[in-house]
Amino acid sequence: MTDYSFEIFPPKEEAELDKTFRVLDRLDALKPSLISVTYGAGGSSAGKTLELVKYIKNSLHCDALAHMTCVGYKKETLLEMLSELESIGCKRILALRGDRPKWMSDEAFHGMEFSHASDMIAFIKEHSSLQIAAACYPEKHPEAESAEEDLAHLKEKVDAGASLLITQMFFDNDIFYRFTEQLKQHGIHARIDAGIMPITSAKQLGTSVSLSGSSIPKALSDLIARYGEDPEDMRKAGIDFAARQIQDLMDHGADGVHIYSMNRSRSMEDLIHAIFPGN
Repeated sequence: MTDYSFEIFPPKEEAELDKTFRVLDRLDALKPSLISVTYGAGGSSAGKTLELVKYIKNSLHCDALAHMTCVGYKKETLLEMLSELESIGCKRILALRGDRPKWMSDEAFHGMEFSHASDMIAFIKEHSSLQIAAACYPEKHPEAESAEEDLAHLKEKVDAGASLLITQMFFDNDIFYRFTEQLKQHGIHARIDAGIMPITSAKQLGTSVSLSGSSIPKALSDLIARYGEDPEDMRKAGIDFAARQIQDLMDHGADGVHIYSMNRSRSMEDLIHAIFPGN
């Protein structure tokens, strides 16, 4: 059976942590295989990420996946975080290059101790026993000159020690199926979890989706044109679209599905209940 997991993000304000803990309680009740916690640009939420990982592991007794970025860490601070994660029983991390914060100078960005995710992965592999996950892009990383170049960089990450790949969001499963075949052809052998984001508001197309570079199939754009002006109908239609997408992935034997929750526990409950009515 295909596993499903959730991603959450830490709140910007400390006062919002209690609300995020309540979101985690509701997500945990849906019995995910794990919950991942993102990492703010340039390390802005490092403390909150660790606190949420601790809660997932020690209070909810669920597997946690902590995000780490090249932008946010030097070798010394990374070693400290690895030790901290291992001490609380966290067994998995997601190593990313990370987005450049707006405030970071060219000199600081180009002078990072880890230039690429593959550099960080190799370092973590050498200094810890954590399972390492990496990101991949079914429609090519926006900065890669070609799909071939992107696949070459992905192979470097797997060869360096990544054993789990989590995809950027996509909305056409045929893109994912072609991508998994390309991985095999390039000798890239790792578990691959499909990244799915339910589009529950028209606004999402102008924010996270446009930044990801994911293409929008006609079925989804038609859905937004029809329901985009009605928030609740749009939410329901977006959940139905994602549920059908996930069901198709499961029917095709996908290794796993990683759901970008956007911290919306109600929508995640509706989504999982649509796929598994008895859950």
